[in-house]
Amino acid sequence: MTAAATTEAQPTTAYVEPARRTTLNGWAVIAIFLPPALLLFTIFVALPMAEAGWYSFFNWNGYGRPDKFIGLKNYGYLIGNATFGRSLVNNGLIIFVSLVVQLPLALAIAMMVAGRIVGAAWFRMIFFLPYVLADVAAGLIWHFMFDGDYGLAGAITTALGAPPYFLLADKTWAFSAVLIVVLWKYFGFHMMLYVAGLQGIDRSLLEAAEMDGASAWQRFWHITLPLLGPMIRLSVFFSVVGALQLFDIIVPLTGGGPFETTNTMVSFLYYFGITRMRVGFGSAVGVVLFVICVTFAFGYRRIFMRDD
Repeated sequence: MTAAATTEAQPTTAYVEPARRTTLNGWAVIAIFLPPALLLFTIFVALPMAEAGWYSFFNWNGYGRPDKFIGLKNYGYLIGNATFGRSLVNNGLIIFVSLVVQLPLALAIAMMVAGRIVGAAWFRMIFFLPYVLADVAAGLIWHFMFDGDYGLAGAITTALGAPPYFLLADKTWAFSAVLIVVLWKYFGFHMMLYVAGLQGIDRSLLEAAEMDGASAWQRFWHITLPLLGPMIRLSVFFSVVGALQLFDIIVPLTGGGPFETTNTMVSFLYYFGITRMRVGFGSAVGVVLFVICVTFAFGYRRIFMRDD
């Protein structure tokens, strides 16, 4: 009886030892890699955010130590600032156009190039190339294209016998140029996300539905779209966060003009905070933007992506 108990206890001991060794290895990995990561995060993320929050309570130009404490006045200036309000509206428009136009367009093109068609890889590469291009370079290219004297817009108006039209100088329609560039620049990124999601769908499900008489639309609506749900939610997340942080395209394309009508929150921070040496005011803008981004990120993750 004792020998049998000893024999049965041996496998248990054999399994405990590797588990204990795995736990020790895990703690060793954490001890080696976590401190450098925390140090970098603290230096380059946590401390700058804390400093921005502190500077936002001062009237400070960036030189010396901030000593003119003004409390929440910088935030009060933001509430009554029409240009900042227009920047918020512009960010909202970018988000709206991205969700309503850009993502459906990316999904439609992904459906066309994800299948086994001739030249599918080349089409994917062509559509993805704008995203590879640097944002500043894209802004400069489109700035010249919209130019009424030398760009494509000028060539078209001249060919039609009309006077040159400077879209970027029209305060009513200048922001439409920004929307066009944003759609052109980033839809390839979302298209590739959808292509990856489509390639992960089991083809046998679609084939079985087709054999059962389901139409192409029914297969898309009841099989493809639900299975693509995690990728769509991720795409929406990237689209909104990217729209809130849009900056690199604005500076070379419009510079925030004309009459400050094409600013986003980040370009407003740059032009009205950094370049005008109002670092305290710019820090307040950064804090507001940070709060908006963090609130959206955690709220969206908790509501829509908790099961992904």
